[in-house]
Amino acid sequence: MNSGAVRFSIVTLFPEVIAPVVSSSILGRGQEAGALDVRTLQLREFAVDKHRSVDGTPAGGGAGMVLKVDVVASAVRRAIADGVDDGYAPKDTSVRFLDARGEVFAQPVAQRLASQVRHLILVCGRYEGFDHRCFEVAYGVDVGLLSIGDFILTGGELSSLVVLDAVARLLPGVLGNSESAQLESHTPGGLLEHRHYTRPLSFEGLSVPPVLLTGDHRRIDQARQKDSVALTRIARPSLLVARSRTKSSERQLTKILADAAISTLASVRSKTVSAGHDSGQDGSNDRSNDGDA
Repeated sequence: MNSGAVRFSIVTLFPEVIAPVVSSSILGRGQEAGALDVRTLQLREFAVDKHRSVDGTPAGGGAGMVLKVDVVASAVRRAIADGVDDGYAPKDTSVRFLDARGEVFAQPVAQRLASQVRHLILVCGRYEGFDHRCFEVAYGVDVGLLSIGDFILTGGELSSLVVLDAVARLLPGVLGNSESAQLESHTPGGLLEHRHYTRPLSFEGLSVPPVLLTGDHRRIDQARQKDSVALTRIARPSLLVARSRTKSSERQLTKILADAAISTLASVRSKTVSAGHDSGQDGSNDRSNDGDA
């Protein structure tokens, strides 16, 4: 019965690929804590002929093999029915086929699924893909397609694990520290996460930024925010463009960018003075500010 856990049902020809991953680390602990319920359905068990065939040649000819609609539909409907028997209502159930034509999976998609779905059924593609009617038959629940990116994999198993992991870690009780999921890259703020450091404080001439050792949490938070913007501007500038731009967030972003620019200029000037030894100053007033954290 549904004890409050969010269920993930993975329809696959290779459940042995899924099992080791979902039983380990955070996903394994999430299941032990009762926050997750991960199940697999072997697609071949729903084949109807004596050879247990799950695929057929393409109608009209062509290369490769295509997953059969009768087999896939039966497996998906079984996953839905099993969920209903265990208390997962159809309105809280979604089916996602892993397919190159699907919605590109990103953090907002993971957040939407985590907040809206209690039973997520992931259907792994294989060979040349699905008979298109797999997407069109009646299931009585929300149905869609997902793609994890513009590249080709042998099957949908790895894709399903990416989706499972990204969604599961957003659920209450899965991560040890609930703040971890809120402060990571691609969260609602839309920026990459700041850089992280730990002991040793100095290693081969590389030191932890001094601001992180002050114990002043306001300064540390400000420095990390500036670092987050600076990293995003360098590595993923498109995220800054896509960020929600209310007037307040626009003013805040402008200030952070300005502060980061001042910090960078100060850092460059300090390094130039130190290297040249001819400025007539000791450089003590030219140190980078907290933005280098």
